Amino acid sequence: QTQLLGVLLAAASNFLISVSLNIQKCAHLRLARQSEPKPYYVSKLWWCGITLLGLGEVGNFTAYGFAPIAFVAPLGCVSVIGSAFISVLFLKKNMRAADILGGTLTVTGTYLLVAFGPNIPQELTARRVQNYLVSWPFLLYSILEIIIFCILLYFYKRKAVKHIVILLMMVALLASPTVIAVKAVASMIALSAKGKMQLTYPVFYIMIFLMATSCTFQVKFLNQAVHLYNVTAVVPINFVLFTTSAITSGVIFYREFHSAALLSVFMFLFGCLLSFLGIFVIARNKKEEHLQIPFIDCGHIPGQKLTGKIQPDSHSSCYGTLNNEDDLVKSQS
Repeated sequence: QTQLLGVLLAAASNFLISVSLNIQKCAHLRLARQSEPKPYYVSKLWWCGITLLGLGEVGNFTAYGFAPIAFVAPLGCVSVIGSAFISVLFLKKNMRAADILGGTLTVTGTYLLVAFGPNIPQELTARRVQNYLVSWPFLLYSILEIIIFCILLYFYKRKAVKHIVILLMMVALLASPTVIAVKAVASMIALSAKGKMQLTYPVFYIMIFLMATSCTFQVKFLNQAVHLYNVTAVVPINFVLFTTSAITSGVIFYREFHSAALLSVFMFLFGCLLSFLGIFVIARNKKEEHLQIPFIDCGHIPGQKLTGKIQPDSHSSCYGTLNNEDDLVKSQS
């Protein structure tokens, strides 16, 4: 029942996040259509979206205290599915066949994840977290992660290689300590609320520091990837790498699949594969929307001294484009 509560909480939180993102997008589009654009932070609709986003993130954080990482992390696909379908209502987008197929694959994969995921309830006390921190599998895993991260950081900083895979792999490597710390903090807070005080142990504050630090750098590299590449490419790759890293950290640190049956592990991995495939199908060939610019700026065209703006004629057949060559000849004659 506790794990089911965590799964339902994670699914509801991710759905709430998808609703909040579409509300924020709707607020930005409304502000852009106004004759006198205003800052987004004066919009009540935008603040409503931000509030829902905060509630969703708090719910996600709480879910780690009730369910294993292998359950909570893959349920991030709910926000992607929700965004695809809710955008039809909020932003009046057309429903694509790829959205229906991707949603079906992802829902099927999510069901397999929940049905065949780890079912080993454990009470994560501060002492148990301390023992996990000094266990040799986690120490070897941490050393390997640090070496890989340093190599990627070298290519990113010294060689200026900013490929999308390199950026998102660094995000995924940082996601591993993030989910470990989040689950530890959420579990210790939940136990303290039940009367078993865990907040007096130093490991609790170590985990809070680890969570805050890894989250900060994770957001930094993710923003860099979004800035350089299309969101439609970033979302599926980041989901796959993040989920893989989170599940791996849960298996190694919290031993979530300890003594699990081979069939359960296979079906769980098959569910992951279906979820990944569904996300790629939803994001495939999905075009990003850009706000229309109602003028053409000639100030940056080589050889042109004109720095004004040419306003297109909204009644002409070539609205938003330069005039044809025949029209230029007629006007000159």
